[in-house]
Amino acid sequence: MSFFEIHESAPLSGQIRVHGSKNAVLPMMAAAILHRGITVLTNVPRILDVFWMIEILKTLGCQVCLEEDVLTIDTREMTNFVIPRHLAEKMRSSIICLGPLLGCFHRASLWHPGGCSIGSRPIDLHSEILTAMGALIVEEGEHLEVTAEKLSGCEFYFRFPSVGATENAIMCAVCAEGKTILKNVAREPEIRDLCRMLVAMGAKIDGIGTSHLIIEGGQSLHDTTIRIPSDRIVAATYLFATALCGGQIILLDAPIYDLKAVIAVLKQCGCQVQYRKGRLKLICSQRPYAIPYTKTEAYPGFPTDLQSLLMAVLCRADGISIIEETIFESRFQTALELQKMGADINIKGNQATIRGTAFLHGADVTATDLRGGAALVIAGIYAQGTTRVQAVEHIFRGYERLEEDLSALGADIVLRQ
Repeated sequence: MSFFEIHESAPLSGQIRVHGSKNAVLPMMAAAILHRGITVLTNVPRILDVFWMIEILKTLGCQVCLEEDVLTIDTREMTNFVIPRHLAEKMRSSIICLGPLLGCFHRASLWHPGGCSIGSRPIDLHSEILTAMGALIVEEGEHLEVTAEKLSGCEFYFRFPSVGATENAIMCAVCAEGKTILKNVAREPEIRDLCRMLVAMGAKIDGIGTSHLIIEGGQSLHDTTIRIPSDRIVAATYLFATALCGGQIILLDAPIYDLKAVIAVLKQCGCQVQYRKGRLKLICSQRPYAIPYTKTEAYPGFPTDLQSLLMAVLCRADGISIIEETIFESRFQTALELQKMGADINIKGNQATIRGTAFLHGADVTATDLRGGAALVIAGIYAQGTTRVQAVEHIFRGYERLEEDLSALGADIVLRQ
């Protein structure tokens, strides 16, 4: 089994470019199903989840080609509406094919999705909105059989702003007859990017970037080429790495507008952040300050995807910090691994109390999810001695050449086979 071997190598220094967004590219790949033609996506990250989604599209009958960072999807020969279990269970994002398949075939067959073990992620909101649009969902154990004689626009209020359910609703509504009004939708940047792609294909969507979307269904869609935006979570990972380890880095193509909550937290930690002409610069010249209280929230609040990375930073902070997790109840699994490295973390319910310590020590730790794995990596760069991070396949789901980027910043990290 592969693992990262990391030796103490703080501080960090250098310049790297942020790759395309995992959370944006996957629904945009699924959206290609809605149009019988060719969709070209550029700035596509070469990450494991993209490769799994390519396999799903090929199973559906699509012709798919990835050359460098350009992905071409040809759906003209697509005939299948079944996603096999072994692919559905590879990643959570397999569920976002449900709306497009229903819109294209009025039928879909798939299994409950897999992915990271960060807590319960039910699909009830997906079912509720699709049912409201005319779908019949038959669930037998882990298998879903979905049909719809007719898809009709509706008015729907999300009792929780689920990103995946919002994406499925938007893509299904594009194919439905009449107007769909979606209220309290997720506002994450990937929702905005998906909407912009669909509009470029010919869809009519009003309210992009807000919590209230109006979609005029039944519009004719056409071929398009669109660029995947930079990954805000990857950008934040490198910023947090520098906040923990100290140093000075420059990020190119960082999505500064989407990082407001992250930058606010970094400034609370005592970091200097500068942005000019597409270059985001972070300077951290001292031990991070503790942050009395932070909680994860839906966008534009502090993202749950970065909770474990912030926790790693606060393990070194001068003082006591509290993080409250409000999205996924099992996000604190990484705390148990950080404790092996000497972190002083106390978990009670959905709150973690972190007493900062000046030193961490290397240990053998295991990534239990994508972002938690990245948190262990940046902790290993700071920790004295040697750290080995196992189960790195989780990390490969969302980071392209993480070890190469960190090495370019001065980290002593090697992927061992």
